[in-house]
Order: sequence, then structure tokens, then C-alpha cells
Amino acid sequence: MHATPILSIAIWMPIVFGIIVLVVGSRRNPSADRWLALIGSVLSFLVTLPLVAGFDTSTASLQFEEKAVWIERFNIAYHLGVDGIAMWFVVLTALITVIVVIAGWQVITKNVAQYYASFLILSGIMIGVFCAADGLLFYVFFEATLIPMYIIIGVWGGPNRVYAAFKFFLYTLAGSLLMLVALLYLYRITGTFDLATWQAAKIAMTPQILLFIAFFFAFAVKVPMWPVHTWLPDAHVEAPTGGSVVLAAIMLKLGAYGFLRFSLPVTPDASHYLAPVIITLSLIAVIYIGLVAMVQADMKKLVAYSSIAHMGFVTLGFFMFGESSQLAMEGGIIQMISHGFVSGAMFLCIGVLYDRMHTRDIADYGGVVNTMPKFAALVMLFAMANCGLPGTSGFVGEFMVILAAVKYNFWIAFGAAFTLILGAAYTLWMYKRVYFGAVANDHVRELKDINGREYFILGVLALFTLFMGVYPKPFTDVMHVSVENLLSHVAVSKLPLSQ
Repeated sequence: MHATPILSIAIWMPIVFGIIVLVVGSRRNPSADRWLALIGSVLSFLVTLPLVAGFDTSTASLQFEEKAVWIERFNIAYHLGVDGIAMWFVVLTALITVIVVIAGWQVITKNVAQYYASFLILSGIMIGVFCAADGLLFYVFFEATLIPMYIIIGVWGGPNRVYAAFKFFLYTLAGSLLMLVALLYLYRITGTFDLATWQAAKIAMTPQILLFIAFFFAFAVKVPMWPVHTWLPDAHVEAPTGGSVVLAAIMLKLGAYGFLRFSLPVTPDASHYLAPVIITLSLIAVIYIGLVAMVQADMKKLVAYSSIAHMGFVTLGFFMFGESSQLAMEGGIIQMISHGFVSGAMFLCIGVLYDRMHTRDIADYGGVVNTMPKFAALVMLFAMANCGLPGTSGFVGEFMVILAAVKYNFWIAFGAAFTLILGAAYTLWMYKRVYFGAVANDHVRELKDINGREYFILGVLALFTLFMGVYPKPFTDVMHVSVENLLSHVAVSKLPLSQ
């Protein structure tokens, strides 16, 4: 066990700060609420940095581990730990929270304390999902993320915010109830909720398939995969900018992370058996959803569909088993991290325009580069990263997955690579209509370029996007041994000897 409970601090510090902001928040002095939220988010981010500095890349074991008895009667433990797969997502969650707090500084004027408290509490809960090494603890954190996001969409969202929040909650809750049934079955056959014990348990083929299906519905909705993706565009369109950023950058990753923690190591035989189904659904998401994105008139909805297509690459990489499995899986994880930077930045850029003109319709813009040249340059960088341009983080993960797919099956690789064309088509066409050309109307003519606050948050994401695109080695080095260990679990049959 680690001497300093870094993970517990990383989880509970933002939650405690969120509660403090909620309790002491005042409508008369929202500025104090903003500063308190900023201090809490920055301190919570700084707490995660020792994970990077002290991480041992040579072992696949859980690091910074903490374990205490939680519910002794049912053998449930408060068990935390991170490996090379989880570590970067803890840091990314804390970083995105800081950016969201700064992004809402001048924009949120209604119920400021409650707004920031929701994001701080959500940040701690999401970090808990990535750190949980106990099945029930994972489930508690996984489900608890719904509450603050439901509030964020329902209170600070657009005109149809209640419908979008309700749809988001119902979709994700319905899938998660099946996961609870799966967790209880695993507890019945092992007598514990310990993930490591579950990953070593022998399970017959039929129960494995049923467990896989239960986990699939919980995690596929969260990713979201086609055809259970329809809640996401509505949630993005109605959510405030900060909500869209967290939803795209972190919450979608919880589902993909669940595949890595549960579906693959606990039910490896079912994973191999059903891999063609997952690959097919992933390719549909990559191609069909890319085509759907091309016809969107709302910028936010376009980027929302783009997120579904990019997450299709992630699930595709996870289920291409064979000689290139490691390359494919690492590519999927890199894509998850990159998507956190790029999609978060894309939604922030849309938020910058919306704050000034109060419209997201592409037709209402045109010639923005003439009035906001600095902003247009940053948006171009993120647009290119969204297309998968070499030198940006968007290229690295997609290239690794496509390269692995070539070794797995040429036609799957061809279908996956087709999305690079679609991604360039819908992203650059949107950019052309919004930013290029002559100034379209007086509203665009009166636009002012980004201020220092906006320049800072977009600049930070731009630096990470470029750094990861040019030098991804620090990211892949951390995850390499852990991915290798996970694939060793997937390669070994968990069927009882009698089968």
C-alpha cells in the first residue's frame, strides 16, 4: 500500500471543494465562488502530478494502491490503484476540470456556486471510476457521475435541456442496471468484488457471453456506440459549453475504459467470440456517423457526431485480436486521450462564438477570420487535429489503429481509413463556411477576438495537442506494459477444464 493516499486525495479533494462552494456560495458575491472553485480545481490537478512523476513504467501492477475494508460482511473493499492504462485519465480529468472552471468565468451568471460545485464533484467521481479496483466501488462511482451531469444539462442547458437531460439519464441508467446484474453474478461465483479475482475466475462460455452482453450495454451506451448513440447529440446541443467539454473529453471515456477493465479480462472467450460484432458496429460508427456529421447545420451537433465517429476507432482498436493487438489497443487508448484534448477544444471554440452571437447555426456565420484572426488560427489547429493531420495528436491513435487493422484485415483497415476522408470533409467544410470568405453580416463584423482567458485555455489544449502529436512516446511508454499484461489475460481461455 502506498504511504501517501494520493488517489484518495485526488478523488475527494475536488468533491470536498465542491461541497464547500455549494455551502458557502453566495448570489451576492459570485466572484468569491469562482475563485474558490478555481483554487479547488488547481489544487486537485496538482495532486495528480506525483502520479506522473512517480509512475513506474516497468510494471503492470497497480500503483499508488490503497485498500481498506468497506462492507466487511459482503467482502467489499475501498480499493484504489492505477496502472498504465488508468493513470493518464486521472490527470486528464483533473486538467479538463481546471479548463472548464476558467471557461465559465464570465459566461455563467446564474447559480454560479451550484454550477462550479457540480463540476468539482463530477471531477472527483470520474477520477474514482478510473481508480476503482473493486467492482462495487467502480459501479458506485460509475453511476454517481449521472447525477451532477444531469443537473448541469438540466439547469444550465438550452431550451430543450430537460428533455436532453432526461434522455441522457434514462439511456445510461438502463444500460448500467444490466452491469449491476453482471457484478452480482460474479460476486456469487467468487465471493468477492475484487477485480483481480474476477479476472482470474473460470467461467463457462454461456455465462461469459451473457456477462459480456450485460457489460456491453452499460459501456456501449456510455461510449456511445451505434445504435445506442442517439442521446449524445441531444445532450451536447443542450448542455452548456462546460458540460459539453466534460462529456466529450472524459465521460465518453468511462465506457471505453469499462471494456478494458471488465469485458476483455473477465470474459476473454466471449470477447473473442463476439469481436466481429463489435468490429462491425465500430465500422458503422466510423463511416455512417461520419456521413451523418456532414449534413449537420448546427456546429455543436456536428462535433457531437464527430465524437461518436472518433470513439468508433477506440472500440475498433480494442477488439482486433491477433499479432497486432498491442498496437491496436495502444492506438485506441491514445485516441481516447487525444480526443479529450481535441474534442474539448472544439466545443470550447463553439462556445466562444456562441457567447458572442448566441447561435450555433453554421449559416449564421461566415468570414469570422476577418474579425477574429487569432481565434481562427487556433480553431484551424484543432480542426486539423480532428481530421487526423500528422503532427497533431489526432493522427497518432488513428494511424496506430489503421496500421494494426492492415495486419488484421485489409478491408477493415480500408473502412477505418475512409473516416479520415469523411473527417476532413465535414470538419473543413464547417471551417470554410464559418471562418473563410467575406464577412457575412453585421453580427460577424462586430465580433471581437478572444481575450486573455480564452487564449489561455485554448493555448493550453493546443500545446498538448501538438506535443502529443509530435512526441507521443511518454504516453505510450506508460501504458505499454499494462496493455501487454491485459492482452495476456485476453489470450488465455477462462473456460473451466471440463469445457
